[in-house]
Amino acid sequence: MNPALVAQFWTIGVLLTLTPGADWAYIMGAGVRAKSAAPSILGMLTAYALVIAAVALGVGALVTQFPVVLTTLTLGGGAYLIWLGVTALLKRAEPVGPHGEPIVGSAASQFLRGAGVSGFNPKGLLLLLALLPQFTSPTGMPAAVQMLVLGAIQLADIAVIYTLVALLARRLLRSRPRALVIVGKLSGAMMVLIGVSLLVERFLQH
Repeated sequence: MNPALVAQFWTIGVLLTLTPGADWAYIMGAGVRAKSAAPSILGMLTAYALVIAAVALGVGALVTQFPVVLTTLTLGGGAYLIWLGVTALLKRAEPVGPHGEPIVGSAASQFLRGAGVSGFNPKGLLLLLALLPQFTSPTGMPAAVQMLVLGAIQLADIAVIYTLVALLARRLLRSRPRALVIVGKLSGAMMVLIGVSLLVERFLQH
């Protein structure tokens, strides 16, 4: 693999991961409301890993060839984000556990929600479809292997950054119940707005 291409991909990947979006809105909420954000982060990583594997194996090309697949993904993803956001907006403040940690669902439910947020995020899919092939070298390892390596680098970036976001949100907000509620509502509102924007954008393209 070309070290220069890898460095360029890593830089772009970090910058994009640092850009707030649906993932940030969800992981901030998980960071302040759940006992641990780890299940949510693992769910998000699992979903992205599946997308990366699909792109490397060439399945991603089918998505670009059949617009109906992307339209379905966008509609489903937008609706899912709106549902999560509305649920967060309507939810009452969570009870607090003996260690000052809000109690929210099971680890399995958090894992599935995290996977849903990332797996149904069409912008994340399009990003990987656009980026991974561009940073492969025509020489050396097969292109599929190179994309898997680049994808692994991106997963590491996501794991580190989202963990820091969740920990920072918890440290700043866990002792401030009112701020915790406000951030929860803002996260819900962000997910609703992002979901609606996805639906509107897809509607305008038709």
